[in-house]
Amino acid sequence: MKLDRLIGILSVLLQRDVVTAPALAEQFEVSRRTIHRDIETLCQAGIPIVTRQGTGGGISIMDNYRIDRTILTHGEMRDILAGLRSLDSINGTNRYGQLMEKLQAGSSDFMTGNQTVLIDLSSWYKQSLAPKIELIRDAIDTGMELSFRYYSPKGESIREIEPYYLIFRWSSWYVWGWCHSRQDFRLFKLNRMVELRLTGRKFIQREVPLPDLRDERIFPGGIKVKALFDADCKWRLIEEFGMGCFAEQEDGKLLFTADYTDRDNLLSWLMTFREKVTLLEPKELREEIRFILDRMRENY
Repeated sequence: MKLDRLIGILSVLLQRDVVTAPALAEQFEVSRRTIHRDIETLCQAGIPIVTRQGTGGGISIMDNYRIDRTILTHGEMRDILAGLRSLDSINGTNRYGQLMEKLQAGSSDFMTGNQTVLIDLSSWYKQSLAPKIELIRDAIDTGMELSFRYYSPKGESIREIEPYYLIFRWSSWYVWGWCHSRQDFRLFKLNRMVELRLTGRKFIQREVPLPDLRDERIFPGGIKVKALFDADCKWRLIEEFGMGCFAEQEDGKLLFTADYTDRDNLLSWLMTFREKVTLLEPKELREEIRFILDRMRENY
């Protein structure tokens, strides 16, 4: 991708006094014309790059600018590489690993050093997610509409959207785009999308608002929960809600309080603790749990 290559070219220029366009073209496996376009893009971004013709000539960053290399510190470069490495964990390719090898090959100590942050964004659904992510990225890059069948709590439907952003949030992947059937921007969860394809229709870029992804916006809460957990559930409560979610009682029980957002999710979550939890509030959910247990007893 162009952004990856621009980062790579800038890194090379920061490490070397001068480098030729043919050398860059060979290193990044593109044409010389592409390298010249990339150099022009870097110049437009405010990087003072100069080119010199003839023997000993080539491409370099102005000397008085190279004195201050804080544009990319060791820590910042490690963060960039960690981010690029994490993308490999999603799509199953080695595209970003190859870029890192190219940047590190023959470089100064600016690019060396241990990677202390390793990010793995893969999931149990990697086999189905990777092709979706690649297809959506292609649609965004080419300005192509997408079509898919979508499953939501309200049912299933065929959607056609103009995709603008791929988003990783709440341990899941989403696409943010303009939905033709809703005539508005919508957030779609990739795991609920099937029969995903490019429609072949180009779309004109809109003014795109960023999605409001604040937890209180997506998960507004509203269900005041009070429950009593056995002491050996402490690790799960800490992992999922933090230390402040419960008060330890004299008998060792854990009095849990939280503001929950979805009734069905709350019931499912409580069921995973089996006999180790007693729901105290809200009282109407206590009755619903009793009803569910009676129905389950009939099944078994």
